[in-house]
Formats: sequence, structure tokens, C-alpha cells
Amino acid sequence: MSQLLRQQIEKITPLTDGEFDYILSHFTPKKYKKHQFLIQEGEDVPNDFFVLEGCLKAYHVSQDGKEHILQFALPDWWICDFNAYFNQTKATLNIDCIEDTEVLCLSLYNREKLCSEMHKIEHFFRRKSNSGYIALQQRILSMLNNNPQERYEKLLQLYPALFQKVPKKLIASYLGVSRETLSRFSS
Repeated sequence: MSQLLRQQIEKITPLTDGEFDYILSHFTPKKYKKHQFLIQEGEDVPNDFFVLEGCLKAYHVSQDGKEHILQFALPDWWICDFNAYFNQTKATLNIDCIEDTEVLCLSLYNREKLCSEMHKIEHFFRRKSNSGYIALQQRILSMLNNNPQERYEKLLQLYPALFQKVPKKLIASYLGVSRETLSRFSS
């Protein structure tokens, strides 16, 4: 399964077997069950997570108890409460498993160590961060400029696998619509 990580890195920069083995030695594999938390609001966030198998969601619960989903993560995706991870503060997000999940955990210490030792990895993480910023900007603009049906169609076009793994009520939450509204779009 760690080959998934190597493939992702090598989309950006080539690696020797020795380099990849060294990089992988800085990750810790973990398995989680459906509904188990990787991160809970108010806790420390020691790791960033690379998804090998499964499906996760990152969300915030508002004061009125409403769940606001910021991100889903499928295999070959990264997920974290990045504010808490990089600033070493308490989590403001929850991340839990939609289904049984296997991840590779990377501590901030090990990430910084790898980046300082290997220009290739620093380059990789910079490119991944840039892609994440772009995706976030596009999502915000979509929420501001597109109607719910357009957001639904775009999500379906970009990530059809989500619709196979994620319950419709969670997709509705991510899109900011009711479950009933989402049902009208998919019929």
C-alpha cells in the first residue's frame, strides 16, 4: 500500500528506492474503524495523514450543533487540521472515518526533518500545498458564485468516487444543501 505514496511523490519528483525507503521510515501506518476519530476538536494534532485505504471527513460543528464538512479524503489524498498541525495548537476540526481506513501518519517533526534533508520532498510538499490552496480557492468561489445544483454537478464531475463511498446526507452537508434538495439533483 505504501506504493500509493511513492506514486504520488513521483508524479512530482523521481525517487530512488533508497530515497523512498528513507522517506517511508518517517511515516507510521495506522488503521482506524468506521466512525473512529483521527482528530477531535480541542485535542493536539501531532500528525498529517496520507490515506491508503478508506474514506474520511473533516468537519466543524457549529454552536447550534450543525455539522459543516470542509473536506473528504479518499485513497491517495491528504487530510489534517492544518492550522493546528502547523501552529501546534488545539484542533478546531474533527476528522473521522466514513469507513474502515488505513493511513500513513507524518509528524510535524518528521515532515520538517525530511524537508530540511531532502530538497525533493520540500519541493513535493510545496507543490502539494499550492494545489491545496488552489482547490480551496476554487471551492470558496464555487460556494459564492454557483447555485447548489451547479456545485453538485461539479463535485460529481471532479470526484465521482465520492458518490460511491459517501452517504448522501454528508454530500449534502458538504454542498451546504438539505438532503431533500440533493435528492432532487440526483434524480
